Amino acid sequence: MSKTTQEVTINERSFTLDADPNMPVLWALRDILGLTGTKFGCGVGLCGACTVHLEGKPIRSCLTSLKQVQGKAITTIEGLNNPQLLAKWAEYNVPQCGYCQSGQLMSAAALLTQYTHPTSSQIDDAMSGNICRCGTYTRIKAAITNYSDKGTLK
Repeated sequence: MSKTTQEVTINERSFTLDADPNMPVLWALRDILGLTGTKFGCGVGLCGACTVHLEGKPIRSCLTSLKQVQGKAITTIEGLNNPQLLAKWAEYNVPQCGYCQSGQLMSAAALLTQYTHPTSSQIDDAMSGNICRCGTYTRIKAAITNYSDKGTLK
């Protein structure tokens, strides 16, 4: 493993990491920086548990290398600044086991940044890459819908 210096911005803080540029962002977050809110699920980008934002867009951190994010801004669940969305998540009792929730929230937050009033199909499309083994999909959709309904928080 060849280590080089990688410059990354995570949750609006700059970090210099002495790491293999091919290391997945997921492992840099968890193992080097101690940001364990982003979860390891499948390791092949299918489950969504490792979702973070890169320049505001959701990505799978298990598939994205440090060299791909050098000089770019990453936001993790620890840096998500959307208390209204978190309140809706709690109001609709979305988390059950909770394992997928950081990825679910990061996908929902990106969707709500892109569309202030997403349609049912936009919600389905945005959230389809996130697996919830507990099956809380209807509660997730209700929380997102209620958050964005008529542009007001209910």
